[in-house]
Parts: sequence; structure tokens; C-alpha cells
Amino acid sequence: MNVHNTNKQLANADSVAVIGLGRFGESLALELMKSGTHVLGIDQPEHTVQALNGELTQVVRADDSNRETLEQLSIHEFDRVVVAVGSHWQSLILCCSLLVSMGIPQIWAKAQDDRHGLILEQLGIHHIVYPEKDMGKLVAHLVRGSLIDFLEIDPGYAMVKMDAPSILQGTKLSDAGVRNKYRVTIAATTNADGEWKIPRAIRYYTLVISSWYSVQLPITKPLGNLPNRCSRKNLA
Repeated sequence: MNVHNTNKQLANADSVAVIGLGRFGESLALELMKSGTHVLGIDQPEHTVQALNGELTQVVRADDSNRETLEQLSIHEFDRVVVAVGSHWQSLILCCSLLVSMGIPQIWAKAQDDRHGLILEQLGIHHIVYPEKDMGKLVAHLVRGSLIDFLEIDPGYAMVKMDAPSILQGTKLSDAGVRNKYRVTIAATTNADGEWKIPRAIRYYTLVISSWYSVQLPITKPLGNLPNRCSRKNLA
């Protein structure tokens, strides 16, 4: 089998190359596969590659810090590459530098902390992720209560899934004044059967018992100010 031609065809499809298949990289790659995205996985340990053989579209044992090797794998043909190299900081820097020089349109890289993130940003990495830091934020909201899921979409703003506060249950959204009182925009609601609805006109929707709703809100105004009797559920 011609690996170069195979990977070139893979790059032209809806695909992502994931370099580094540790816990984070493996989880990411498998989730992409579940969503229908083709994944080329690359790592050096043989046992890691063997473990994911058959689980990804293609998984290859290769040196991710070698330009010739990456070119043979047609990495430069991919529009999206994720660098999930773990504790090998030098390898991460070398790999990211090579990817930037190849002109790949979208590069994601895992950073261990803000210092590493700054270096990756200076290298020209488009998207920097902090798995441990982000998970810490999610768990903090879980411990604090009131939220079921939390996704920060911009500094100071987040998309949140939560129980409808008891004070709003049975109240028309137009009468609740949530936006004026709490600077919260309700983006969608769901009923007790789990059916999601995105209202064309919010005034026609009523919050009922067991409802959930997603909101966009400034993190600087804590949700604790919203009266509620929410259950503490998993954020993940």
C-alpha cells in the first residue's frame, strides 16, 4: 500500500490528523471518529499505535519531529492538524514549528500551562487548548453547583446548561425579565421529554418543571444570584 497516496486521499476528505495519541489525543481522535470525521493518528510508541489499530481511519508509528516523515505522511495536505503530544515539550515545539512552516491552515496544540501556551502562540499556532485547566474550570462549576454543563465561548461569556430555577417555572420568558435582571440570554429550552426548541419569539415559550435551558452570560455576574434549586449533576 502506498502510504503517501492513501494519506493524500485521506487529507482531501473530511479529516483531521492527530499527532500524539496519549489520553487526550486518543480521546479526541475517537470522538472525531464517532462524529464521522476521518482521523489519521500518529505516535511513536508501538503499543499505542497497535492499541488504536482499527479504531481510527489510519494510525501510523512515526517520528512527528521529522519533516521528511511528516511530508511522507502528507501532513501538509491536511487542513486541520491537532498536536496532542504530552510531556515531551521539545518534540511538541519541533512538531509545531514544522507544521507552521508547512502552512497548514488550522493547527491546534495542547499546552500544559500559560507559559507553554505563550510560546505556542508566538510560534504561530492558531488554537491552543489547555485540557487540565479547562477541566478544572468545569469541575469548579460542578462543585459550586447550579450548572449541568458549561462551555466558555469567549472571555467573560459562556454557554451554560442548567435546571430552570424554581422561581421561573411556569412563567413566560417575556414576563420573567431574565435578560434585564441578570444579563442572561436564553438560547433554547427543552421540555420534560428532552425535546429541544429554539424559540423564534421567546415570548411564546414557558418554562415548566424539569425544563433545562441554555444561556449566554457574563461570568463576572455569578449564576448564584439567580434563585434556583438546581441539582448538582455531571458537567462532563
